Amino acid sequence: MISETLTFPGASGDQLVARLERPDDGHWSTALFAHCFTCSKDLKAVRRISRALVDEGVAVFTFDFTGLGESEGDFADTNFSSNLDDLEAACRHLEALLEAPSLLLGHSLGGAAVLAVAERMPVVKAVATIGAPSDLAHLAGTLERAAPELAAEAEAQVSLGGRPFRIRQQLLEDLRGQRLREVIARLSRPLLIFHSPIDDVVAIDHARKIYDAAKHPKSFLSLDGADHLLLQNPEDAAFIGRTLAAWMTRYIRPPDVVRPPAPLPHGEVLVESGPSGFANTVWAGGHRLLADEPVNLGGTDTGPNPYEYLLGALGACTAMTLRMYADRKGWPLGSVRVRLSHAKIHAKDCGDCETKEGRVDRITRDIEVAGPLDDAQRARLLEIADRCPVHRTMHSEVKVESTLVPDSPSHDSPEG
Repeated sequence: MISETLTFPGASGDQLVARLERPDDGHWSTALFAHCFTCSKDLKAVRRISRALVDEGVAVFTFDFTGLGESEGDFADTNFSSNLDDLEAACRHLEALLEAPSLLLGHSLGGAAVLAVAERMPVVKAVATIGAPSDLAHLAGTLERAAPELAAEAEAQVSLGGRPFRIRQQLLEDLRGQRLREVIARLSRPLLIFHSPIDDVVAIDHARKIYDAAKHPKSFLSLDGADHLLLQNPEDAAFIGRTLAAWMTRYIRPPDVVRPPAPLPHGEVLVESGPSGFANTVWAGGHRLLADEPVNLGGTDTGPNPYEYLLGALGACTAMTLRMYADRKGWPLGSVRVRLSHAKIHAKDCGDCETKEGRVDRITRDIEVAGPLDDAQRARLLEIADRCPVHRTMHSEVKVESTLVPDSPSHDSPEG
């Protein structure tokens, strides 16, 4: 299994932390998974369901909503509507990163969220919920009972799952303003409802109301004996993942599995772009990297930009060269940190540049070496940094030869 941790901008501009997990040998579908209220992508049930789906060939994208888990932002500023906006942002990011999600999956309030947001995502082919509420006034009432001071104050602290959270009156107003069952009636996607008959957080009657509101095709599966968070028996979560993958094949025809190209020889790189946008997939050996531009430059920020890759190459080469030299000398070099930045400056502002007009590229490289090294050793390592192969390449004459390769039927297939 391949697991990547990444960040993307949420609807409010905060950086949200996500995890993309997929099979080593390719996937046939992709799911976007929304976790429960005040939970995170690292809830054991979320991890177990995701792993079970990955085992069945489904790539899974999970993330922490604004103000939760590892994501930025203030939870008190969020509400159900902002969660839907974050889900839309996650869908767009996943589409640029890998492909559009075919399945929306949500647990508890995350289940209500995927039901509410599905009509905004025409790319989604099916929806599934786990222990989801059928209306959000239910949650508003629960929160109001937990923090009765909200009746007189705009903000209060409430204990949820043994952890303190600050919530505001606007959250309750937003929850009460939702018309979830009306949205479910317009869903027009296959729906699978998982619910435990002994759920003591969201009663089983909510599953019936969701089922009654939805149009066919719709299915209900009882999670007999399971608790709301699916923590008591790990097999409950694994069962959901396996069953969900089987159900998906009825509505999401498994295409040819998306596989990486055969590993390239060392020294060769393959870059592939989509039909639009700046996002690119970079294949180097058996490694898959992403390249893009930031949002303010028209990209989707799914990966470093080309200059950041250039800086990374120089920084990595610098650190490797210092390590090789110190090891050969037997010097006590500890960790190495190289911080780089790139800018274009006026040639007249560069006292030691041969170019005297226009602009020149300037890369700054700050090198930090740890370990009990003396001053002479440190000075020598700074000299050696300029001898790294990438540094030398950048300072030597470089000839780039380009040819336009005729199009072929295999152009759209990474395997060729």
